Amino acid sequence: MTPVLETLAELIRVNSINPAYPNGRPESEINAWIGGFFHEAGIKTYLQEAMPGRPNLVAVLPGRNPERRIVFEAHVDTASIDGMAIPPFEPRVEGGRMYGRGSCDTKAGLAAMMHALVELREARITPPCEVWVVAAADEEFSFRGVLKLCEGLIAHAAVVAEPTSNRLVIAHKGVLRWKIRTHGRAAHSSKPHLGINAISLMARVVDAIEKSAAELEARAHPLVGSPTVNVGVIRGGVQVNFVPDGCEIEIDRRLIPGERPDAVLAEYQAMLDGLGLRLDAASMDEPMLVSGPLETAADSDVAHLGAQVLRDIGLDPEPCGVPYGSDASKLAAHGVPSVLLGPGSIDQAHAAVEWVECEQVEQAVRFYRGMMERFE
Repeated sequence: MTPVLETLAELIRVNSINPAYPNGRPESEINAWIGGFFHEAGIKTYLQEAMPGRPNLVAVLPGRNPERRIVFEAHVDTASIDGMAIPPFEPRVEGGRMYGRGSCDTKAGLAAMMHALVELREARITPPCEVWVVAAADEEFSFRGVLKLCEGLIAHAAVVAEPTSNRLVIAHKGVLRWKIRTHGRAAHSSKPHLGINAISLMARVVDAIEKSAAELEARAHPLVGSPTVNVGVIRGGVQVNFVPDGCEIEIDRRLIPGERPDAVLAEYQAMLDGLGLRLDAASMDEPMLVSGPLETAADSDVAHLGAQVLRDIGLDPEPCGVPYGSDASKLAAHGVPSVLLGPGSIDQAHAAVEWVECEQVEQAVRFYRGMMERFE
């Protein structure tokens, strides 16, 4: 294997499942390995604690202009291994593909960024501005790694590794997750008229949400499409011979650029108010997760240069959008113009058989190095 593929294999061998999931581990273990990799190359690093025992690692290569900075960021945590059909931590190459958990999302992009930075160091090339490579924590659960990174950050561009098949992504959806609860009155099921069935109330709520989903299709963004809504979890009742006095659902609403989370929540509150339920029959919790959408101008410095570099290495330079979210929107909200680009397809991320095309990993090294060498 080539050096970058050997590094990718080593990253896969380290269990870095997000601690929110079964068998998860703090990011300190994998970031210790990454720190050793950079130390051997003579590149300075430091740790930035996002949560106790769960750091980001930042590698720094000085540039000619110390007042300018470009950030290359990839998350080190992975999804759960539940349901995987291959050994998750035993990387193998077969048919031009590297297999293993995290191979696609996003250890391939991280390995490529690491090698691009080391290549500059070994070639004694001083980039135009300071370059950071950040191995970030907690993207798979609540984005606390990138939020910590943004505290006090001054940067002029960011490239975030997500599986985009090495396409330049300038727009993606955001996500809003919250609970709705219905409140009934318990009674024995032999006399249901004495109670108020919270599950029946929730059925009316779910029906209204499903009807509202069709209306979202009229709101289309040219790069990411329409917003979507999904009721992913429902809980209610105690046992079959009780009239249930409580029920709750968890909702996943994908936001398109231009939508504000507070305005979206207000729409669903208005929908509840319009159902004609008694005043205390339904309530909405505060959001469990708010992650804004991304929209970076195609003529911004980072997007314009990204297209040029892709053209120069023989890849498709046309900017595009994706339906999922990423750390990039938090960097952009902090004022750092950001794009996504990384090897692999989102279709393989979190999959029972996760893999990445080895050729795309090599291409990503060339792209990241080109950005590091040319962004001013």
